[in-house]
Amino acid sequence: MLQLSVKYGGFGPPVVLLHGLFGAGSNLGALARSLQSEFEVCSLDLPSHGRSGWLEGPSLPGMADCLRQWMDTQDMPGAQFVGHSLGGKVAMQLALRYPERVSALVVADIAPVAYTPHHDTIFAALEAVAVKNCSSREEATGVMASYLEEPKVIQFLLGSLSRNAEGFYRWRFDLQGISNAYSALLAAPEPHQSFSGPVLFVKGGDSDYIQDQHWPEIQVLFPSASIKIMPGCSHWLHVEKPQLFNGLVSRFLKTHLN
Repeated sequence: MLQLSVKYGGFGPPVVLLHGLFGAGSNLGALARSLQSEFEVCSLDLPSHGRSGWLEGPSLPGMADCLRQWMDTQDMPGAQFVGHSLGGKVAMQLALRYPERVSALVVADIAPVAYTPHHDTIFAALEAVAVKNCSSREEATGVMASYLEEPKVIQFLLGSLSRNAEGFYRWRFDLQGISNAYSALLAAPEPHQSFSGPVLFVKGGDSDYIQDQHWPEIQVLFPSASIKIMPGCSHWLHVEKPQLFNGLVSRFLKTHLN
């Protein structure tokens, strides 16, 4: 069984937090801290990310199966889930495949649809750092800045760098494996069945990841779904307006405790 890296905090009903592509569990740290007074918060590094093991051929069903197996090892028959971007897709796949394991779900700025490739410059920046043998984060920042214009994206990616025994920085995530499996991660979750439990979609008002044309598909797969829009936010809504995001998530989770 693949080993998943998980950070635990708080006491109460379990809530599992799932980060986005190229990220790690710490990306949702502000949300985790806001929930720990009432929940046991489990912040996972997704398979092939962070300090978790690497899947051979990462996919949404494969990652969902890893989550189910991890829940089995924790004697966790069910939990509430919060997933951002790729983490939202993995959580939706888990709910559609193993609905009995998900009591409620918050999906942050992603829809259950296939997306067109849009990370070419990020992959180029990541590859450039991988072959450069950077000896400092400043050097890695400079390499990525020649590909990426958004400082917040560069700072996000820097969080996944670690120094190896030779003193050079390497990516914690499986860059080659994710690159090879990119189309599988852009795919829609496999619709084994609909999930009738409570689902909240949270959309960044300035983001185009969730569009009006996606709503019919959302309603087919998640007939009890509702949506909240965070005005003035991009795809990084949990970073740009953390108090608003954390409040929306907390109220929803507390409303739908078993």
